[in-house]
Amino acid sequence: MDDVKWMREAIKQAKKAESYDEVPIGCVIVKDDKIIARGYNKRETLQQSIAHAEIMAIQKACKKLGTWRLEDCSLYVTLEPCPMCAGAIIQSRITRVVYGASDPKGGCVGTCTNLFDISEFNHHPIYTNGILESECSDLLKQFFKKKREKKKQKSSI
Repeated sequence: MDDVKWMREAIKQAKKAESYDEVPIGCVIVKDDKIIARGYNKRETLQQSIAHAEIMAIQKACKKLGTWRLEDCSLYVTLEPCPMCAGAIIQSRITRVVYGASDPKGGCVGTCTNLFDISEFNHHPIYTNGILESECSDLLKQFFKKKREKKKQKSSI
């Protein structure tokens, strides 16, 4: 597995999200060394709380493969999955998850908690974190810095 290569593809999706003024989080799903699905955050665009990058990619991958079981697939995402996305990953039977930046406010693959390690669940994806971490983290930091600056400019008018 070339984790850096695939994370760079997820970063491209994050930048696509940013181009739509969405929080820059991107995701790709890989099977047999090929990208089968891409997704990026679309919560603002769709006004849907569940329109996270992982959910968008999982839906596309299921459609492409014609099954809800995404066995032998790896999911690459720029930010640690939240509880909803970690749950969707478990439910879709994704084999492996690779993420860039940790999420201290909602990460559920090691930071706030780890849903993948709950023994009672029937599927336990393996995971790797910290791949291109600073690049993934910087995307988010710069996005929110710009948002704060715009808000500050509006309030000083």
